Amino acid sequence: MNSPLLRSIMCVMVFSFFPETLLASQNQANLGLTDTFWAGLALTLFIAAYLVVVAEEFTHLRKSKPVILAAGAIWVIVALLSQEYGRPIEDLHAALDYNLVEYAELFLFLLVAMTYINAMTERNVFEALRSWLIRQGYSYRKLFWITSIIAFFLSPIADNLTTALLMGAVVLAVGGDNPRFVSLSFINIVVAANAGGAFSPFGDITTLMVWQAGKADFFTFFMLFVPAVVNFLVPAVLMHFAIPDAVPTSNDSTALVPMRRGAKRICTLFLITIATAVGFKQFLHLPPFMGMMTGLSFLLFFSYYLKKTGETHIDGASFNIFNKIERAEWDTLFFFFGVVFCVGGLGYIGYLELTSHLMYDQLGPSTANILAGLLSSIVDNIPVMFAILSMNPDMDTFQWMLVTMTAGVGGSLLSIGSAAGVALMGQSRGAYTFFNHLKWSPAIALGYAASVGAHFLING
Repeated sequence: MNSPLLRSIMCVMVFSFFPETLLASQNQANLGLTDTFWAGLALTLFIAAYLVVVAEEFTHLRKSKPVILAAGAIWVIVALLSQEYGRPIEDLHAALDYNLVEYAELFLFLLVAMTYINAMTERNVFEALRSWLIRQGYSYRKLFWITSIIAFFLSPIADNLTTALLMGAVVLAVGGDNPRFVSLSFINIVVAANAGGAFSPFGDITTLMVWQAGKADFFTFFMLFVPAVVNFLVPAVLMHFAIPDAVPTSNDSTALVPMRRGAKRICTLFLITIATAVGFKQFLHLPPFMGMMTGLSFLLFFSYYLKKTGETHIDGASFNIFNKIERAEWDTLFFFFGVVFCVGGLGYIGYLELTSHLMYDQLGPSTANILAGLLSSIVDNIPVMFAILSMNPDMDTFQWMLVTMTAGVGGSLLSIGSAAGVALMGQSRGAYTFFNHLKWSPAIALGYAASVGAHFLING
């Protein structure tokens, strides 16, 4: 989620125009007060908060803190503007309630998913996969492809950050003495993880947002599978020839890590939970978070069974599922709160309506959606997608799938464009940097253009 100054500059360009929120669909107009001093102050506060966010790598200040503060300050300004211009207090409360519901649904969904991932981590599911790959004795080129293919297919189930860190650990363990291999493999993993997350509602927060907003049903996202494969393969093929054709030095000291008791059953329960969420949405027309929370109860009962049958945690304590909930990515969850309420507040003031007119009325949906993908390489894709959903442009399923894909894979163009890239820069110990990634940005951009073309060709 981190980025350099360029990301903040793009924030100024984007958020100085953002449209009204989906409250328009409830016949609730925004304040339309973007030309006032207080509205300008609200926008400035958001930009300042995001400048602090992008400097997280250097300040080590968690990204949730500035955006939560900015969200509170922006809504104070919104309340003052509403009072000053005599707007009904009911409209203000309705705006807050709408944003709260949007956040709560995504919060509960992500909390369950993170809990399952943490439970699988504690049961050594990912460590077992990592140790098995290390012991196989594959060449650099085989590892280059194996790690990226696994990242592509694992990302739709786990998030791209978890996937990237897991595959990055494998690359460092088997080829850490070859900086070129590490750099190219990390680039490939970032592209693969972001592409894999684009064709599944579970693969990225942005795809989840589109699904929960009802812009497409669960199975519609799979129309993006072929474009996502194209996005991944084009740069991977080009990088393949730069990978050393040699076998890394074997590491016999790496012991095979077995999965702990109940690991496979937890994986099965996770798949059942996903199926439950899909079933709730597709057949019962209930929000997906209800299915996920129901699925959490499966894990809660199973953890009770493990504890009653004498299962212990790695540190010797009793197995307790609430420990897994405690280890959720709370900074990310609270960061998302700040984003939703900052953008929602700016939208209620009226900033978002301007962007809706500029992007979707003047440029057209195709151009606007492709540009949104390019923007997500600089600005985090969560506020970009939330803003577009808040604009609620009149688009068909093809266009909604286009922006879903571009917002997901556009972050691969730069190393700072996605959480996966930022995390791997920290993990690589200097072997994978912003400029290493930038050298291959033309190849990644070619894959981006090819995936857009594939979407138009296959699904247009």
